[in-house]
Amino acid sequence: GFHLSGTVTEPATATEPEMTYKVAISFDRCKITSVTCGCGNKDIFYCAHVVALSLYRIRKPDQVKLRLPISETLFQMNRDQLQKFVQYLITAHHTEVLPTAQKLADEILSSNSEINQVHGAPDPTAGASIDDENCWHLDEEQVREQVKLFLSQGGYYGSGKQLNSMFAKVREMLRMRDSNGARMLTLITEQFMADPRLSLWRQQGTGITEKCRQLWDELGALWVCVVLNPHCKLEEKSCWLRQLRKWGEMDVCPLEDGNYGNELPNITNALTQSSGHSQDSLARPRRTVFTRAIEGCDLHWQDSHLQRIISSDFYVSPSYQREGESLLFNSQGQPLWLEHVPTACARVDALRSHGYPREALRLTVAIINTLRLQQQRQLEIYKHQKKELLQRGATTITNLEGWVGHPLNPIGCLFLTLTEACRLEEENCLEISDSGDSKPPVYQHVPIVTSSQDNGESYLSLALEVALMGMGQQRVMPEGLYAQDKVCRNEEQIIARLQDLELDPVLVQTLRKQCILLLEGGPFSGLGEVIHRESVPMHTFAKYLFSALLPHDADLAYKLALRAMRLPVLETTAPSGDVTHPHHLVSVVPSRYPRWFTLGHLESQQCELASTMLTAAKGDMLRLRTVLEAIQKNIHSSSLIFKLAQDAFKIATPADSNSDTTLLNVALELGLQVMRMTLSTLNWRRREMVRWLVTCATEVGVRALVSILQSWYSLFTPTEATSIVAATVMSHNTILRLSLDYPQREELASCARTLALQCAMKDPQNCALSALTLCEKDHIAFETAYQIVIDAASTGMTYTQLFTIARYMEHRGYPLRAFKLASLAMTHLNLAYNQDTHPAINDVLWACALSHSLGKNELAAIIPLVVKSVHCATVLSDILRRCTMTAPGLAGIPGRRNSGKLMSTDKAPLRQLLDATISAYINTTHSRLTHISPRHYGEFIEFLSKARETFLLAQDGHIQFAQFIDNLKQIYKGKKKLMLLVRERFG
Repeated sequence: GFHLSGTVTEPATATEPEMTYKVAISFDRCKITSVTCGCGNKDIFYCAHVVALSLYRIRKPDQVKLRLPISETLFQMNRDQLQKFVQYLITAHHTEVLPTAQKLADEILSSNSEINQVHGAPDPTAGASIDDENCWHLDEEQVREQVKLFLSQGGYYGSGKQLNSMFAKVREMLRMRDSNGARMLTLITEQFMADPRLSLWRQQGTGITEKCRQLWDELGALWVCVVLNPHCKLEEKSCWLRQLRKWGEMDVCPLEDGNYGNELPNITNALTQSSGHSQDSLARPRRTVFTRAIEGCDLHWQDSHLQRIISSDFYVSPSYQREGESLLFNSQGQPLWLEHVPTACARVDALRSHGYPREALRLTVAIINTLRLQQQRQLEIYKHQKKELLQRGATTITNLEGWVGHPLNPIGCLFLTLTEACRLEEENCLEISDSGDSKPPVYQHVPIVTSSQDNGESYLSLALEVALMGMGQQRVMPEGLYAQDKVCRNEEQIIARLQDLELDPVLVQTLRKQCILLLEGGPFSGLGEVIHRESVPMHTFAKYLFSALLPHDADLAYKLALRAMRLPVLETTAPSGDVTHPHHLVSVVPSRYPRWFTLGHLESQQCELASTMLTAAKGDMLRLRTVLEAIQKNIHSSSLIFKLAQDAFKIATPADSNSDTTLLNVALELGLQVMRMTLSTLNWRRREMVRWLVTCATEVGVRALVSILQSWYSLFTPTEATSIVAATVMSHNTILRLSLDYPQREELASCARTLALQCAMKDPQNCALSALTLCEKDHIAFETAYQIVIDAASTGMTYTQLFTIARYMEHRGYPLRAFKLASLAMTHLNLAYNQDTHPAINDVLWACALSHSLGKNELAAIIPLVVKSVHCATVLSDILRRCTMTAPGLAGIPGRRNSGKLMSTDKAPLRQLLDATISAYINTTHSRLTHISPRHYGEFIEFLSKARETFLLAQDGHIQFAQFIDNLKQIYKGKKKLMLLVRERFG
């Protein structure tokens, strides 16, 4: 049978009644080629009813009746039986079949109809002929619809996951060698290319979103896999090539490096150095996400050496090495495969993906043997150049194409191929643990199947080795945000996989051996002694290596991590002769930083590495010193050094046990470095940093506090030194925390006072008050601080600062000094006629009240200053009123007599104040009348009433006021309404 039909019953549920569906399935050579079901469910996969019927046929073949094709049965019938058969068939389904039956009858009876030109008739139950295409049923419309829907959701609602699972489905189809894999990928790609966002992104010149980029990468990688199918037909390949070229030529096709190419249009060509660099960014051909697949179409599998590698575990060179064959085998006779590494790895991926796991493993082993040989040769080359390179301290040797972050993910591919061969498939490996995470894989050592099995190597140790080789490869940072970000992402992915490996003695041996090779590898290793200025940093990798090696070989772990601490791109400027990447430079100025978009992330990784070492070195003075030196030499960001200082402090002061002095001192030293780095630059965290440093120094002890107080000028601004540092050191809490004895307290206080006086000299405006406060308990220091204020008062200080200090003096019981400072403050002040809400008014009133309380002489001294500085009538009248309410001299200065009489406004010094107040009222009135609006008339009349009160304090005040009003009526007679109001109130 080539046709299976049946009815499937779905049992009733709480909400749905029982349902019955009719299902028909066609199949051919063990593949389902078409399906129909009454449920009408649309999906790229079969509905449950089709699956149920297929499983029933597989599991209970004897329950399904096998019949001959219907054409055979009809052949056995005579004329009457056929007539009967047709009539019964039409009657059973007359509504659906009758129109078709009538049409066919008409065609058969017409002699020249198409149906009569063909011999025989079709039979759906008879199966296809041997030459017909046979492939699994795939609902193409459904695939298109789903991809379109997921793309329209732009990576939200888990659509990215859905698309990834469709890619996984393609990989599964390839592995099952289902010819629909490529078909489904074509349908997916067509929808991706039709995504309306592509042209939008291109017009705006913005990059594709991160989630979308990763999907495009996977799409490109899958096409490489498809075209590298070792058993595809030539016509299939040429058909794919046409498609890929068509897509690649479209404007909207995303580029391999993640930009639309306009990231750095022309700036690079303006550089003088670029003349020596032929392949500048404009000359390079446009590479799209499909370029590698297009290039892959040129690769074939016919090479006899390649065929022998993948078809046998025991392919070795003959014992006598024939001339010209030395490149095919290593000295042990194992086969090598000397192809461009990412390309060779793409072959491995293709073999793995197309269901050839053994072949993939064999090729992987040959590639790794080749990499080992290269590593050995590079070591030898380096030994010859070592002296010269170390003298120069730089190298131009580096790989322009890195394997980590490469579009074809070569290292990840080899690692997966090898670890898959070592995976222990547990019975319950599909079960999900309670937390909802799938359990990490469990691996076992599987010996390598070759003729020489005595070396104890396994596929697992090879996996570790190749991951370390790839991650340790010295390579130039690629261009563009996306490519740089991909380097970091790929590195993290590989490390996450490495962390799944349980390090047993065999793997530890592999790890140590490879780490030593990386350290000695010169310019070919990212951990070698000399590296290229724009080399991809090794911090993340070294952090993994450090933690993995530490329990087994601490010396090697530290040596490696310390070597990796460098970040040469920030340390040196490019030597003029060597600009291998002119298109990296950010501006036309040579020797600037290249465009490293991920620099922030890289610096934080450098900081993480340092933090890991500090934690591990706790308690070991020598190791801590070395780590500290590496931090001070290599880390250039103050906020990161501050973070390290805080980390070290936290680790050094655990809540449940004693502090670790060695690490505390490191925290303090790092803190001091941060202070020096941020002293002259603006940093919004500076206050927090200063406070933290004092806390840290307190934890270290009294000597540390003395030291920071004595060397304050290299660490703090004068304001910080007095208001935060000295103030905190002298606080009650600090003294309690340190439980100091009297001499120690005195030493600290003396240092704080010295600091206070130095700061007051340097910055009297901001430090004078703090200095006085800090020196209160020491008479000589206090006098010195007061003298500094007096000296600075005439030049460097504002009236606000002086009034504040004057009030402080009064509060401390020095009223005469307060008066002196208040008088100095008055000389700096100027209040205009309309500044009746000025913040300094309270200070002026306080100063006058102070003078009045001291006595007639002081009041007489301050009034001329007030008259000179204050031109605001209401303020002056307020002062006048207060001075006439009580007798002067009530402060009772010892040795002074106080008459207890009220003062007269007719005599000095109040006479001068009264005259000034009256003239201020006259001036203010004229000023207000020049631009007064009717809504302010009422307010103005009240103002004149206040003025009258002041005029009346003078002996002839009522005459003066009457003259003043007459004057106003004369000058402002145009303002009739206002003058009417003036007459009503004042006559």
